[in-house]
Amino acid sequence: MCFSAEASFTAGVLLTFVGAETLRKVHKPSQYVLASIPIFFAFQQYMEGILWLTIGHEGYLWLKTVSSYTFIAMAQVVWPIMIPVSVLLLEENKKRKMILTALLTVGMVIGLYYLYQIARNPVHAQIIEKHIVYRDTSQDISGMLTIFMYLSATIAPLFISTVKRAHVLGTIMGISFIVSAIFYLQCLTSVWCFFAAVMSFMVFYMVRDAHKTYHFNLNLVRSKIDTVEEP
Repeated sequence: MCFSAEASFTAGVLLTFVGAETLRKVHKPSQYVLASIPIFFAFQQYMEGILWLTIGHEGYLWLKTVSSYTFIAMAQVVWPIMIPVSVLLLEENKKRKMILTALLTVGMVIGLYYLYQIARNPVHAQIIEKHIVYRDTSQDISGMLTIFMYLSATIAPLFISTVKRAHVLGTIMGISFIVSAIFYLQCLTSVWCFFAAVMSFMVFYMVRDAHKTYHFNLNLVRSKIDTVEEP
């Protein structure tokens, strides 16, 4: 969260709680990737909180380096792969699974591209007007292409999916990206990750709904079995 160390750590604690509750609602293995998203963002917020505290302190340069690399790698490398994987694992429609597989391929390509850029070029993070600004390439032509591919991998799968509330999550992500790009272009990565952290609450509701539906159907089946077994 690009606003302060306190805000980042507070968000991290809140998301840890939400993440624990989300994982507690999981009833089948295919839900674990989706359910782990709040924990993913919690860890990311802790990393940026550490970054807030270490920027400008030479004695903690190694900690600043680790936290900045971790944050940017999670945002640019892990996220575009994690989203299509989480949706693909839950999808049951064969045609849509094929489309989601293609989007996962896009996510893997862009993730590997960003990983290459991170390994090739040092990651710089600095505080500008009370925001953390990371080095990015969004202002050049290749950067615009990678941004398009990134959004295709992270937002499009949510509109392709037939999972309940997925399209709502995709809408929130799309709107938050636009808001971040308009008002916080320089620190886009950090601010959008803040909005993405807010989306973790929608993930909780998605998993909770699936949990309720599963137990409702299970109880219904048990009720029918009991009825049949009655003399």
